[in-house]
Amino acid sequence: MDEIKKKYFKDNRLTVIPKKEKNKLEVFSYCASFFEEDKEYSEVEINEVIMAFYDDYSIIRRYLVDYHFLERDKYGKVYKKTAKSS
Repeated sequence: MDEIKKKYFKDNRLTVIPKKEKNKLEVFSYCASFFEEDKEYSEVEINEVIMAFYDDYSIIRRYLVDYHFLERDKYGKVYKKTAKSS
């Protein structure tokens, strides 16, 4: 994980989303670590956490859901960290 942080983060900010799938998974796994287990988040709260390390919070939020690091209720209002991200 340290290698991923060195390569894709600078000053605790994500500088680029990797193109290779393996690296994306590692980056998104690290991003998911910023969320607490068993806590429900609103979309606004998710965005605030993501904005601490990347400006385009919507793309990261989408990736985290698409790659199953976060799950969202069927109304898109409540998010929760998944077991995959633990």
